[in-house]
Amino acid sequence: MKYILLTACLFLTILTNLAAQDNANNPMASGWEFSRADEGIWRPATLPGTVHTDLLALKLIPDPFVGTNEKAVQWVDKKDWQYRKKWKLKKADLNFDVVELEFKGLDTYADVYLNNHLILQSANMFVSHIVNVKEWLVAGDNELRILFKSPVKTDMPKFLQDSIIYPAGNDASDIPLSIYARKAPYHYGWDWGPRLVTSGIWRPVYLHSWNKATIRDVYWQQVKLDSAQADMQAEVTIEAAVAGEYTLQLQGKNPHGLLPELAKKPVSLQAGINVLKVPFVINKPILWWPAGMGDAFLYELQANLQSSKRTITTSKNSVGLRTIEVVNKPDSLGESFYVKVNGRPVFMKGANYIPQDNFLPRVTAAKQRKLFQDMVESNFNMVRVWGGGIYEDDIFYQLADQKGILVWQDFMFACTLYPSDPAFLENVQQEAADNIRRLRNHAALALWCGNNEVGVAIKNWGWESGYAYTNTQWQSLLRGYDKLFKEILPQQVATYQPGAFYFHSSPISNWGRVEDFTKGDNHYWGVWHGMEWFEAFNTHIPRFMSEYGFQSFPSMETIRTFATKEDYDIFSNVMQSHQKSPAKGNTAIKTYMLHYYREPKDFPSFVYLSQVLQAEGMKMAIEAHRRAMPYCMGTLYWQLNDCWPGASWSGREYSGRWKALQYYVKEAFKPRLISNVIEKGQLSTYIVTDEYQGAVSLMMTAMDLSGKVIWKDELKDIVLNSNASVKVHAIDTAAILKGKKPTTIIFYTQLRIDNKDMERNIFYFVAAKEMNLETPHLEVVTSKAGNDREAVYIRLKTDKLARNICLSLDNALASEHFEENYFDLLPGETRTIRLQTKQLPEIIQQALKITTLESSYKH
Repeated sequence: MKYILLTACLFLTILTNLAAQDNANNPMASGWEFSRADEGIWRPATLPGTVHTDLLALKLIPDPFVGTNEKAVQWVDKKDWQYRKKWKLKKADLNFDVVELEFKGLDTYADVYLNNHLILQSANMFVSHIVNVKEWLVAGDNELRILFKSPVKTDMPKFLQDSIIYPAGNDASDIPLSIYARKAPYHYGWDWGPRLVTSGIWRPVYLHSWNKATIRDVYWQQVKLDSAQADMQAEVTIEAAVAGEYTLQLQGKNPHGLLPELAKKPVSLQAGINVLKVPFVINKPILWWPAGMGDAFLYELQANLQSSKRTITTSKNSVGLRTIEVVNKPDSLGESFYVKVNGRPVFMKGANYIPQDNFLPRVTAAKQRKLFQDMVESNFNMVRVWGGGIYEDDIFYQLADQKGILVWQDFMFACTLYPSDPAFLENVQQEAADNIRRLRNHAALALWCGNNEVGVAIKNWGWESGYAYTNTQWQSLLRGYDKLFKEILPQQVATYQPGAFYFHSSPISNWGRVEDFTKGDNHYWGVWHGMEWFEAFNTHIPRFMSEYGFQSFPSMETIRTFATKEDYDIFSNVMQSHQKSPAKGNTAIKTYMLHYYREPKDFPSFVYLSQVLQAEGMKMAIEAHRRAMPYCMGTLYWQLNDCWPGASWSGREYSGRWKALQYYVKEAFKPRLISNVIEKGQLSTYIVTDEYQGAVSLMMTAMDLSGKVIWKDELKDIVLNSNASVKVHAIDTAAILKGKKPTTIIFYTQLRIDNKDMERNIFYFVAAKEMNLETPHLEVVTSKAGNDREAVYIRLKTDKLARNICLSLDNALASEHFEENYFDLLPGETRTIRLQTKQLPEIIQQALKITTLESSYKH
């Protein structure tokens, strides 16, 4: 079925009330205290924050990210905690029609008291609340107190009363309580992160004051979009304290200047909530495009509410105009799954995103900006917000709009079945409505998905027999699934974002059978969980690959933050505690490593080789997916980032430092790709393009390990089309090798455009462990270049083949970033690498450490 999303999209949401306070003047931003409810000792607290981070700041608990300390803090989630804020108000502060408290996020079971009056009870981390509190405030001393009940103690009775155990296999405790709480599922542990079940005020609290009326929300909705005009409708939600006659005005501008007044009309407001729908037109619209296709162009639109010709409340939004179409329907090959933007099919390149920290308030705006900077540098055009985490902060989606990164948005359900009692479903309804309204205007928002892997698990994970459900119990669970994911959530999407694409579960197909790879999206875990070799990526190609991956260790720089030298063993207690996939984990990494590489000489070499192993495997997968275009129209690897320092599937470490994988992704996601693969005894060369159109030349060279050329050919005037994969050359491998052993030959392909060397790729005929590499001699020179004060340039030259050159610095800062790394240098080749740093070249020269594949082996 084809769904078309015609929606105007919000880049930056700023609900501005002329009488409201901005964050700098918000009295709720500081001055908080917290205490254990059964103790009553009040200590300073930070807002936003969590109990764990406040305890950590006071050194009342050890850092749970270090050593095996995670176990030492498990008592925290068994206690009730309370936060309070005392402040003074003047009589003039209460001289407004409405004085309200806004709670952006309370984690999770919270009773809120103002001057000892219970004003709010919240049971959902993902829902915001606004409470008119004027009647309870006083001139003089005021106290806001929030009691956070232990999620474990709150949900344990539900577990004990239930007649079944839900199949929450990723819950790290023996008792699966995560399914009852509407809080981030990963807090209860996952196979890449610790069990740290938080409580606290995880998003800001604001005190607002206003008179007469305020704009609560504006939904900038596209009705029709073409090159001549955009037919729009502003759905404006206004809360009025005073009924009466008002004027609603719509204005706009783009980077080139002001637009004519879009609309102005008198409106009669009743006391309470009013929803007004105002049509308007933008002539000759400039479209918003995802990264790699054009500019992510944004208009600034503004709604003003006036009373007696004076503006009393304003909402300013940055809006992108585009169409998004997710095509998921039967076709001659099975069942398609691909994205069209502004009528053009787009191959999706990106990854699965998890929260950046177990303690969410530590994720700063700077970290979010760095995340998106890395996605852009890595040539992404999509990121999947995975369903075991959170609906991200506003800045995440604002940056996605600005950078042109499409967002696949899961609802926060993953890998288990859920309750279906009326209270639970009503809670989810409110959660869905709240977050759809918050996110629906974003240009980057491409689709909604009901859950991660629950649908495929029902059919393939053996839950019915594994948990010994009776037929009555199983059928009840299935009806609950259908109610939640096939009724409530799609109804909420249809209500609050009409036309948006929704499907109930990802993946659509399993990975166990051949026919599964013809239907929709797929999570292929034959590599890793199925212990299949990397070559399986060349044959197991779905219509859209929305998960696949392989683990590696973080860098030694990161390992040193949580382990000592005594822990430098993959089976030490500390390394095991930082490996959350215990069924395979470090043993699987070692098994794959020794299949493709020789034994590492020490623990740092094992860490280095684990990253090279991961990167080479994922390169094979990405190239296979891109070669298969248009049969396959997307590749989202698992996973982009980490929530703590440990072994995982990520390309970015917890600190933001790049692993080898991220460098390989940057190359494999380039708009033009050369890919070489053995197919039926022939060496085939493909050129894959996203947007480039024009003529290129292809240079193909086979050489031995000393650099002696044994075969060479050139193809000229190859005409490339955008959004295409073309096999441009195929030759019997015997014709290339000319009787030489494949262990001694390098095959090198290079694109040339206008006589300039462009993208390249190096292909090896055998696994790395079969090649007898000699120790290369690397000449290294560091220097500055021109006015580039933020970088040092590193020039390397090798006499022999140098594989997987890793550049690192002693005591490196996370902000110091090599723009290329883990690359191969051919015999006699020179390359210059830019290092983002403020240090002097001579300091970098002294601190620089170089590791190559050959140097990591045990001899």
